[in-house]
Amino acid sequence: SWSPRDAFAVAAERVRAGTLSRDDAHHLFDDLFRQATPVPDRSLNGFLAALARATSSTACITDGPALALALFNRVCREEAGPQVAVPTVCTYNILMDCCCRARRPVLGLALFGCILRTGLKIEQITANTLLKCLCYAKRTDEAVNVLLHRMSELGCVPNAISYSIVLKGLCEDSMSQRALDLLQMMAKEGGGCSPDVVAYSTVIHGFFKEGETGKACNLFHEMMQQGVEPDVWTYNSVVDALCKARAMDKAELVLRQMVADGAQPNAVTYTCMINGYATSGRLKEAAKMFREMKSRGLIPNIFTCNSLMTCLCKHGRSKEAAEFFYSMTAKGHKPDIVSYRILLHGYATEGCFPDMIDVFNSMENNGIAADCHVFNILIDAYAKRGMMDEAMLISSKMQERRVNPDIVTYSSIIAGLSRLGRLTEAMEKFNQMIALGVQPDKVVYHALIRGFCIDGDLAKAKQLVSEMMNRVRKMDKALKVLDVMESVGVEPDVITYNTLVNGYCRNGRIDDGLTLFREMPRKRIKPDTISYCVIMDGLFRSGRTVSGREMFHEMIESGTTVSISTYNIILGGLCRNNCADEAIALFQKLGSLNVKFSIAIVNTMINAMYRVGRREEAKELFAGISASGLVPNESTYGVMIMNLLKDGAVEDANNVFSSMDKSGIVPSSRLLNDIIRMLLEKGEIAKAGNYLSKVDGKSISLEASTTSLMLSLFSREGKYREDMKLLPAKYQFFDGFC
Repeated sequence: SWSPRDAFAVAAERVRAGTLSRDDAHHLFDDLFRQATPVPDRSLNGFLAALARATSSTACITDGPALALALFNRVCREEAGPQVAVPTVCTYNILMDCCCRARRPVLGLALFGCILRTGLKIEQITANTLLKCLCYAKRTDEAVNVLLHRMSELGCVPNAISYSIVLKGLCEDSMSQRALDLLQMMAKEGGGCSPDVVAYSTVIHGFFKEGETGKACNLFHEMMQQGVEPDVWTYNSVVDALCKARAMDKAELVLRQMVADGAQPNAVTYTCMINGYATSGRLKEAAKMFREMKSRGLIPNIFTCNSLMTCLCKHGRSKEAAEFFYSMTAKGHKPDIVSYRILLHGYATEGCFPDMIDVFNSMENNGIAADCHVFNILIDAYAKRGMMDEAMLISSKMQERRVNPDIVTYSSIIAGLSRLGRLTEAMEKFNQMIALGVQPDKVVYHALIRGFCIDGDLAKAKQLVSEMMNRVRKMDKALKVLDVMESVGVEPDVITYNTLVNGYCRNGRIDDGLTLFREMPRKRIKPDTISYCVIMDGLFRSGRTVSGREMFHEMIESGTTVSISTYNIILGGLCRNNCADEAIALFQKLGSLNVKFSIAIVNTMINAMYRVGRREEAKELFAGISASGLVPNESTYGVMIMNLLKDGAVEDANNVFSSMDKSGIVPSSRLLNDIIRMLLEKGEIAKAGNYLSKVDGKSISLEASTTSLMLSLFSREGKYREDMKLLPAKYQFFDGFC
């Protein structure tokens, strides 16, 4: 006979031992559904709780919380009936916690709605988990409201855990000042919810994370004045933040105060101090702190050792770093790849190549495979000293080990080859990196441009400058390269300037783009159609409509050719800046002059006409597309459908969708999601269901916002609960959470 109690108890133990797989869990439920013996709620809850705490590091299961939700969803979907006991509030508590752990807090809120609908008594843990779900969903305002006002309505009194959850949520949302206000409210009210060490530590850590060191330190002192003793975690948070801010003298004072107050520093405390001194270049203090740590019987971890080694290597004392490294290894510390990188970089910087290679060989002999970072250290060391044959040999070893080179690898090799005038080989490497999908950066371009300038090939250098400007978004750096090129006789042309102006406009620096645009005539470079289009688009996108119009008139007066793209920019810019009527008038005027428009312009104008209430004109324009020789695309149909739906013309929208379908145009996933959300919001559940049936989960899938809306609608009492049956069967699983 099959005992569900025993089976679920064994399964829970296997989860904790890390021997239960995802398939095993599903097989367990397969057995459950085939049996008549029901599983007690306590057994089910014990199993789900074990899954909730399962992590990928300790189990065959990669995501225990998500699996728990999937199994519960399966129970609801397959209507297990008598095989599974009715979920208790404990069941829902576990599942809500799973939602938080699986980063699906919205689903956790829907489950809370299930508790309310079933009339189960809200427990303290339920209310606290609700707060956690709200905070995870970044709805901290609601969490504060529930904490201060709604919990009492639910029959619960906020406790220290409740406040700590909300304080942490506020701090994680970078609202530490609001967290401080809440903390002070706790202190003022007193009673059983006075701020404890966890509450203070949370807000202190939040201020440090936001860079508000002064506020954090003030709160730390206030905490002690209120008689709340900091624990080791609090002290470590303060010490770590001060060390990262390079305020080592203050960090030292806090450490001494920690010892005086009887809070024993641990390995984390000393590691923070050692790393702080090391990164500040204070080797003597770092070594002293290391000795103090050992005198207290604390065992340094590998991160502590690496910090000290880094400091030694930065001071040109790589030999001492190596001695320390080998002494720590002899004492049983297993070095990681970071330890080897530190030593390799130290020897490389000092030019101790034999020692560098010895460390590299030792690393491989100890079973630590070299990664890209390690190979880059070796290649760069040789390349900087002109030893390109050795660098290329290391590069070959890298390929033999099947380690893919990155931008740093190619930068070192190309720069080294360019410095030696081996430009043919440098360009071969350049082309190779692009073929492999590695995008060149400014370092690569600078090296090649400099090399071709020295070689006298200014035409190639100019070509590389233009190409670089098309790729580099940091305009100041692009301009500096332009200055270098001009200084060696490479004259910029209209393409170069267009690229720079476009870069400025795309980065929101329209004034800098205008300055460069006005510089073109002074350099005897006449702006072309692209020049005007780029600057007008930038002006309209920055909301400078008047300047955009003036630039358009200037373009016409200068005799520059006006293209279809130009009209698209002007009309689109006017519509974007709430000048739809003006855009429509210009569109109609151009139409009377027999200007041939693109379908993109027509789409823009249809949307503009709807926006200002000129619906009949929009419909006429849509109906006349084919007669004008244009072919409507997905955007055309999408604009019509969404505007018809906004107007409540659902049947007309359906007809347009059918026309799109008959024309062979496949709707995008984005359009279908927009339609589904619009219909749901308007209460057209059955029609939304028709569009949901087109979702295949591959090329077309539900967006998170659509799923969230469905959960919100169908987890409520009333009309929508009944209408859920109008959805396709595969979406009626929402009923399981109701």
